[in-house]
Amino acid sequence: MSKTTKLWGGRFQERTNPDVESFTASVAFDRRLYAFDIAGSIAHAQMLHEIGILSEEERSAIVTNLQHILGEIEQDRFDWSDELEDVHMNIEQRLTDLIGDAGKKLHTGRSRNDQVAVDLRLFTRSAINIIIEGVIEFQETLLERAESEHATVMPGYTHLQVAQPITFGHHLMAWFEMLDRDRLRFLDAARRLNQNPLGAAALAGTSIPIDRQMTTDALGFDDMCRNSLDAVSDRDFLMEVCAAIAITMVHLSRFADEMILWSSDAFGFVQFSDEYTTGSSIMPQKKNPDVAELVRGKSARTTGNLQALLVLMKAQPLAYNRDNQEDKETFFDSIDTVTDCLHIMQKLVENMSVDQENMRRALDGSFSTATDLTEFLVKQHVPFREAHEIVGRIVRSCLDSNTTLENLSLEQLNEFSPAFSQAALELIRPENSVASRDHPGGTAPKQVLSAVQKGRQRLEQAWSEL
Repeated sequence: MSKTTKLWGGRFQERTNPDVESFTASVAFDRRLYAFDIAGSIAHAQMLHEIGILSEEERSAIVTNLQHILGEIEQDRFDWSDELEDVHMNIEQRLTDLIGDAGKKLHTGRSRNDQVAVDLRLFTRSAINIIIEGVIEFQETLLERAESEHATVMPGYTHLQVAQPITFGHHLMAWFEMLDRDRLRFLDAARRLNQNPLGAAALAGTSIPIDRQMTTDALGFDDMCRNSLDAVSDRDFLMEVCAAIAITMVHLSRFADEMILWSSDAFGFVQFSDEYTTGSSIMPQKKNPDVAELVRGKSARTTGNLQALLVLMKAQPLAYNRDNQEDKETFFDSIDTVTDCLHIMQKLVENMSVDQENMRRALDGSFSTATDLTEFLVKQHVPFREAHEIVGRIVRSCLDSNTTLENLSLEQLNEFSPAFSQAALELIRPENSVASRDHPGGTAPKQVLSAVQKGRQRLEQAWSEL
């Protein structure tokens, strides 16, 4: 390739060293932006025609042949070149090869700086919709499982120690709520990024009488970026989406970790489908939760990607710097990772079986209803701290005599407090304990069903917002 082949090569007398071409080329990964680059170029060409820069024949040739190039890329017939550096130059050069001088006019009034900024915003907007779809689909699975397990009693844990009885449906709805916050974070990020940087050109705008509102409307942006320096150098939207992805992946990692524990022999609460587990190369009896373990592991990648973007941006002066070429690979990786993990986790939960008897059995002898006894005394007007002390002594006595709360008689309870009555013995049963938490946000089965119903209403609204 001669020096004149470079679209920016007019002031250079020597060709670019091949090592520099290889080092600076980004087309191997930024070609992923091709559809958005072409969409932005079509909108720009339509605007250039409206302001009199392009004739109707030139506009038509540019638009028709950009659509042709789109087809070539999608059919894997496009010849990508590292020497042309990036997705933008590859497409522009191909356009010029097809239509000659008209193709050379397309870059009027813009720079690769605002071009890549618009490509990234369009790509990110599309990617957010795909992620939100994955979140909602996982939430729908959680609602279905929560409804079917709304009365399944299991231990609730703090510090990984049995704390109080809850229902499995209530636990699943906790995951639902985490994902709902994730969904809202992505929606919020989408609203903030939906501004049009086209027209900022390299950094100062352009003397060409462009119509920024026209490209803003054509590309579906809510508004235009208000400062040309900021428009070409801003990567807040990438950092914000990467942060939302990292938080989502932390949530998925927590889900995965619980399911890994629950599927172990020590717990035996759930069992994964053979389709979503793997075996051992040496131990024929093994059934390993590799899918959940990989989700847990992949959360580290997205946290690292966020850190890389933050460090990339932290010391850059305005406006655009070539450092920002390094924003894409980590960002693309985070997008792909969270999309894949949402899908595989949804399938894992959808196809797992639940051992309700083991969940209930895990409460036996756990003193998980000690708080219920405390609250019973409070309702008999015993001060809370005194009630807490009384029940603590009851637990200590049970431990010393190797018995459980469930085995105590009313007479034994009355040895510690005359305020106990037959109703207190009923509260010791985990089923009655969960039923008594009958308020919004509580673990009572009827409240779980209510939460499921409200969750479905929220998701109906969520689908309508996409």
